[in-house]
Amino acid sequence: MITSVALAGYAALVGAAVPPLLSRARWPHRAPVTAILAWQALMVTFVVATALTVHHLVLSEQHVHEGFVGLLSICGLAADAPVSASAPTPGHALALSTPAVIVLLPFGWFVLCTWRARRARQRHLNMLALIGEPAPGHDATVVDYGAPAVYCLPGRRHRVVITQAALDVLSDAQTRAVLEHERAHIEGRHHLLHLLVDAFSRAFPRLPLARYAQEQIALLVEMIADDRALRHHSRDALATAMCEVAAGRAPQGTLGAGGPGALIRLRRVLTPQPRPHRVTWLGVVAVSAAAPLLPLLLACGP
Repeated sequence: MITSVALAGYAALVGAAVPPLLSRARWPHRAPVTAILAWQALMVTFVVATALTVHHLVLSEQHVHEGFVGLLSICGLAADAPVSASAPTPGHALALSTPAVIVLLPFGWFVLCTWRARRARQRHLNMLALIGEPAPGHDATVVDYGAPAVYCLPGRRHRVVITQAALDVLSDAQTRAVLEHERAHIEGRHHLLHLLVDAFSRAFPRLPLARYAQEQIALLVEMIADDRALRHHSRDALATAMCEVAAGRAPQGTLGAGGPGALIRLRRVLTPQPRPHRVTWLGVVAVSAAAPLLPLLLACGP
């Protein structure tokens, strides 16, 4: 019982208490890649801790005292698990199925979200085949639309799209900077991060971790693309381009240059901050790696 309470408390800490603290921290905007790792570690930790909590609550009295080893014994994975020809009891089946549902639920939503996003991108590609034209001097597709917007369709048949209105208001340097931002999304496969956090949010709706992770990862992904564009283009060019296309809305299943938190990103581009100290970076990585392992250690205890 003590183990169940400890695991439940750990899941509540990760799912409700830590996310607002991490969202208000300053270092994630200076190290967006590491920050995304931290958010992903929190999501994995919550799933593991919740599944193990349920396992301890529904497991039979015999295996409650054996901790996580009891679950391995039911599965026949423990080294000293006895070989039994009898069929598993209903209690054993419940002890296995309930945690399995918690673990598999996000994966199921991920498959469904991926399928939906792929269908939306395919519909948009079919539309671009009818109304899109090659952008002169740029590896992109132009659509005749009155609002300035730039976005990309990720995946195998990836495409960078820019509206004619954006070409009209952006200089050549600004256009190249914002197109580089979109190519960073494609090459970094950032759409997969969106799909992962979307699946987690649908699997655990109203969970504070899901809400904060969805907001922060969407912002951090845009910051990563901004950093990639700044490798080859000036800050003024990217910042001006961001202002011009900030109001443009990207279609479903795409990633737009405007993106979330445009004002925060604009301030970050114009006033660069030093990267976190190496000790801070190593500490975040170490905690992110250890966080999902702690509930396993708790569950392995007698």
